[in-house]
Amino acid sequence: MTTEHSGDGDVSRSLELLWGTGDRPSRGPKPGLTLHRIVTAAVAVADTEGIGALSMRRVAAELGVGTMSLYRYVPGKAELLDLMLDEVVGIDYGPRPDPGAAGWRAVLETTARGIWRLHQLHPWLLQVDQARPLLGPNALDSLEFTLGGLAGTGLTDQEKVHVLVALDGFVTGTARTQLNSARAEQRTGISDEDFWKAQEPILSEVMASGRYPRMAALSEDAFAGSSEEVFELGLRSLLDGFARFIEERGRQLGEGRGEGAADLGAPAEEGERTGDLGEERERTGGLCQERERTGKPAEEPDGKPAQKPDVKES
Repeated sequence: MTTEHSGDGDVSRSLELLWGTGDRPSRGPKPGLTLHRIVTAAVAVADTEGIGALSMRRVAAELGVGTMSLYRYVPGKAELLDLMLDEVVGIDYGPRPDPGAAGWRAVLETTARGIWRLHQLHPWLLQVDQARPLLGPNALDSLEFTLGGLAGTGLTDQEKVHVLVALDGFVTGTARTQLNSARAEQRTGISDEDFWKAQEPILSEVMASGRYPRMAALSEDAFAGSSEEVFELGLRSLLDGFARFIEERGRQLGEGRGEGAADLGAPAEEGERTGDLGEERERTGGLCQERERTGKPAEEPDGKPAQKPDVKES
């Protein structure tokens, strides 16, 4: 269940803190207290105790300082949450390939696995509604990396964003299902195995009725797959779908520019056009000199009288 929302505080102040453009606070009573230490402590509290435990008082206790000392650095819990969201995105979750060299598929796969890992390490993220995200440096770095991978695919800017939203939606949705399953057992004290066993008597009777033949024909391990297996299958299928979409977009661009041209119909290089014009001028000049020397029309290589070419100066 969502319990928090991004962007609910003073947006201008949150952005100043994210980008370091605001006034620095005076030194607090606790030596070494910094905004980064406060944000790091807040993330630690959320990781270990859940987002519901997050408060300025709890973070201050984690740091061993008075609650009021935190307000020298951050206005309140809402702005602190904005900083936390950008902080966790900036954590190194593995090597990133060079977007230009790796290709779009490797970049999107790296992005998806990074998001998956992010939710495993910080499950409280799934309880934060980020419909209105604040774009800090770490968030923009991640977007820049992913967009770099989509460069040269032929997709429009809007289509690139749609691809990113679809990818994030798949990973986040799968991670949320996994988290909800784990929390259900923690909340009720009943394991998944016992939960489904409790339904077995009525379900066995229903399946024997013949009303649901396809469900009844499923193997016993049909629903035994893990969330990781669902993630791997879904990611591979999603990337395959993107591949067909990008291929179709490239084909449409090629047809729009004309077949036979290099790079999906890209116009010829300037040097090539200049070279062709120079050759034409050289041939024309030779024909004119031959006519002046002999007094007769010059002939083309095929033996026919040369026609005066219509050469336009560039």
